[in-house]
Amino acid sequence: MTVKKIGIISLSRGLLGEEMVNHEIKIGLNRLQRYPIDVSFLPNAQKGIDYLRNNPQKRAEDLLMAFKDPTIDMILCAIGGDDTYRLLPYLFANDQLKKVVSEKIFLGFSDTTMNHFMLHKLGLKTFYGQAFLPDICELSSDMLPYSRSYFDELLTIKQIKEIRPSQIWYQGRIDFSKAAIGVSMPHYKDRGFELLRGEPIFEGKILGGCLDSIYDMFDNSRYDNTVYLCQKFQLFPSLEEWKGKILLLETSEENPSPKKYRTMIKTLEDFGIFNVINGLLIGKPQNENHYGAYKKILLEEIDNKKLPIIYNINIGHATPRCIMPFGVQATVDVTKQVIQFNNE
Repeated sequence: MTVKKIGIISLSRGLLGEEMVNHEIKIGLNRLQRYPIDVSFLPNAQKGIDYLRNNPQKRAEDLLMAFKDPTIDMILCAIGGDDTYRLLPYLFANDQLKKVVSEKIFLGFSDTTMNHFMLHKLGLKTFYGQAFLPDICELSSDMLPYSRSYFDELLTIKQIKEIRPSQIWYQGRIDFSKAAIGVSMPHYKDRGFELLRGEPIFEGKILGGCLDSIYDMFDNSRYDNTVYLCQKFQLFPSLEEWKGKILLLETSEENPSPKKYRTMIKTLEDFGIFNVINGLLIGKPQNENHYGAYKKILLEEIDNKKLPIIYNINIGHATPRCIMPFGVQATVDVTKQVIQFNNE
């Protein structure tokens, strides 16, 4: 039942191949040695930022190889980035990914949101919320305890049974140099899951991710062809497909301004998604930046006053991070401060 082999992959930014992170990689690999598992890097995972930026097809080749390799049962993303949408033609133009995809653990977050939607399109259940460099390679004396508990659970039983709030949150790390090894981040008491509106108990399968990446499917501000490619390959599900689901949204380390946040939420409102889903989960903003402003915008821009909105989930770019299963029936109960998953 336990994970036997992890394949580490770079689907967005090629940071894993840069000398500046060698000390982090060493820490992460040493931590993975405490588990009875094998670890390997896919062939292009460590080829660096410039190479992977210029060769998206090589990133796609690694994902295809990870699914084809029968010895790999967990695909772990190195880190996020901002252009993994460029893999779409190399994975879908000739059903390349469809031909090889199989039931394996896929774990990543941030720009990896796009990859989660790609795999969801093919019916695969995935896991959102952690990655190799930000979590396993954390420069503190160990992985953050809350984050580690979910990673341990996923490795041990290949599923997540429930999510509860973290008792504390950490100031985001700024220094990732060797000088920061063993240095803990300041932490503060957290406030649990907050019900902003609607019924405190609801059900559905969760899908979503980084709001910034999701917005790129509707807007060409970052790259001039994201909308075209995402529409061509029908990456964002239709309203019919969203019916009964729970949408997860969390914001990136760019800490979008309230003005940008309002634009992104309004775009989803105009699409009609908030009228068909069963509930909305909002991740904790990194460092609690714009914490109150984001809440206010959600309540102002979402017209469906009956839609349950849960705020301050420990997921995404704020630390510590849980791991959230996508595609598994979930029951959210704010009164009991728990999200439970029916893994049968």
